[in-house]
Amino acid sequence: MELKFGVIGSGSWATALVKILSDNERSVNWWVRNESSLAYIQKRYHNPRYLTSALLNVNKISINNNLSEVVKTSDVLVMAVPSAFIVSTLSQLQADDLKGKKILSAIKGILPEQNVLLNDYLHAQFGFPLKDYFAVLGPCHAEEVAAQKLSYLTFSGVEEEMVAEIASHFNSPYINTIVNTDILGVQYAAVLKNIYALGAGIANGLGYGDNFQSVLIANSGDEMAMFLRRFGAKHIVVGEHETTDIRNTTYANYAASVYLGDLLVTCYSLYSRNRTFGSMIGKGYSVQVAKLELKMEAEGYNASKCIYNINQKVKANMPIAETIYKILWEDLSPAEGFEIIESVLI
Repeated sequence: MELKFGVIGSGSWATALVKILSDNERSVNWWVRNESSLAYIQKRYHNPRYLTSALLNVNKISINNNLSEVVKTSDVLVMAVPSAFIVSTLSQLQADDLKGKKILSAIKGILPEQNVLLNDYLHAQFGFPLKDYFAVLGPCHAEEVAAQKLSYLTFSGVEEEMVAEIASHFNSPYINTIVNTDILGVQYAAVLKNIYALGAGIANGLGYGDNFQSVLIANSGDEMAMFLRRFGAKHIVVGEHETTDIRNTTYANYAASVYLGDLLVTCYSLYSRNRTFGSMIGKGYSVQVAKLELKMEAEGYNASKCIYNINQKVKANMPIAETIYKILWEDLSPAEGFEIIESVLI
C-alpha cells in the first residue's frame, strides 16, 4: 500500500522522521510553521535550526506552512510537535479534517493541561477512533538518525496489520522497525522514562557517580513497571513471551527496547535533552534558566507534574518520580530530594 505521510512539526525528531521517509523515496508533506526555515530548507536542503547536518531529499518533500493543506493531502499524519503545543497546533483543524486519516504520534510526552495522552485528546476533541491511532517510539535519538547510525523504532497500535504496514515505510539500512500492540503502555513508558532521565541528570549535576546512577536507573525501571501494571499494560514480565496472533514473532515484554531500552538510553545518553535539563537543575540552575539554556523542550518537566496528578488515581508507589516532581514544581532542593531518593533505593 502506498501511503502519503504528512509530518506535523519541524524540530529535531520531526526532521529525523522526514529524513527517514524521504531517504526511503516516500513522498512526504511537511508542515513547517516558520517561513524562513521553510525557505532555507527548500534552498539549502537542511533544517537551519535542528539537525543542521542532516541532508534532506527535497525531491520527495513538499514543504508547506498551511496545516490544513498538509492534512488534506496526506494519508498518515505524523504528529511531531512538543506535547505542550499540540492543542494550539490542532486548534486550526475541524473534526471532518481528520476523517479517514491515520494518525502516527511521535510525541514522547503527555498533554500538560489535560493530563492525557494524545489519543485521549483526539477522541474527546475530534471523535477520533483508537483503531486509526498509532505511535512511533524509540529507543532512538534524532541525532543518531541524522548520522545514519543503526537505530530501532517501535511502532504500536491496536490494529497490528496496519501497524506493520506503516512501519514498513520506515525500514532502511539504518532503521530497524518493531511492531507492538501495547498502544497505551508504550506511550506511558515514553512519558515516564523522560521523568527518570531528569532524575539521572539531577544526580549527575549533584556529583553522584556511575555506581549510584546504575542503582537509580534500575529502581526507576522497577517503579515504571509498577505504574504500567497498575494502568493495565500487558507483557511486562521479564523472561516470559507470548506469540503474536498475526506474525510468527513474540510480544515484547518489559525488557524490550521500547520500555527498558528507551529508559536506559534517555538516562545515559549525552544527546538526551531531559538528562541535560536535569543536570542543570542539579548544578543549581533554576527551572526557568535551564529552559532558556536548553533551547528545546524537555518533555519530562511537564510530564513529572502530569504523572504526579494521574498517580493520585493509579496509586502506584512512585517515590522517585514523586521526588523529581517536587524538585521541579515545589521548590524541594535537589540535594534534599536525593537524600529522600537514597533512602528508598534497593
